[in-house]
Amino acid sequence: MIPPNVVLDPMLQRWLQEDIGRGDRTTAGLGDIIEQPHRAVWIAKAPGVLAGLPIAQRVFTLLDAATEFTPLVAEGSDCELGTAIAEITGQLGALLTGERVALNLVMRLSGIATLTRQYVDQIADLPAQLVDTRKTTPGLRLLEKYATQVGGARNHRLGLDDGVMIKDNHIAAAGSIAAAVAHIRQDMPYPLTIEVETETLAMVEAALAAQVDIIMLDNMPPSEMAQAVTLIRQTQPHVKIEASGNVTLQTLRAVAETGVDYISTSAPITRSPWLDLSMRIQQS
Repeated sequence: MIPPNVVLDPMLQRWLQEDIGRGDRTTAGLGDIIEQPHRAVWIAKAPGVLAGLPIAQRVFTLLDAATEFTPLVAEGSDCELGTAIAEITGQLGALLTGERVALNLVMRLSGIATLTRQYVDQIADLPAQLVDTRKTTPGLRLLEKYATQVGGARNHRLGLDDGVMIKDNHIAAAGSIAAAVAHIRQDMPYPLTIEVETETLAMVEAALAAQVDIIMLDNMPPSEMAQAVTLIRQTQPHVKIEASGNVTLQTLRAVAETGVDYISTSAPITRSPWLDLSMRIQQS
């Protein structure tokens, strides 16, 4: 979901301050005209899935509370080249000063939502669900993860405090999966779950012996992954299974067909191009 205003506004204010600096010299140079009401339209310059329109609305509201931002298409909907996606009315100064921050955010988030939708569509007829990762842009995590939800994915951990995920370095430091689970379980607050990253069938067996909640199958070939899924289902069917590691549009379906519950990938966030949009002031 979109962060509440108490969380969102300080982020938007920082980004506006970064762009405005000591003042929008170009817009201020237009004189009294910047205080007059104007209308602008946002146009899609490429097809894609739209995400972030309510966030853009908040950008303009912070600059001028009287600004009206009217989406012309629904959040999460597909748009085609040339589609008018939003109409904005308000003081010209607010429209021009907020243009770049608002557009940048929506273009970035829409690019993520667009690529996420392509991944989700690849496995729409299978039980496996696509989830994102913590590979996000510092400062943008909440919004980038919002965009993957708009695209149809589910969120993995938002942060390190969201759950216990024991990865290769934790296992190496503790000496074994059993030791890592035992150490962490001593002080783990209720009701967090424990997930363990495994790379071999032997590690899967160790994770099962440790009675963990979720087992990640990391970088396994589909044939070995299918064996691991069978082993887990036969031994502890309540354990959730996640697949991860170098997941692409080309490999996604084969991974889903192994029977895993979740497939985590950073690709929709780390590999997505921005969706090109523009704002055009309308002549009265």
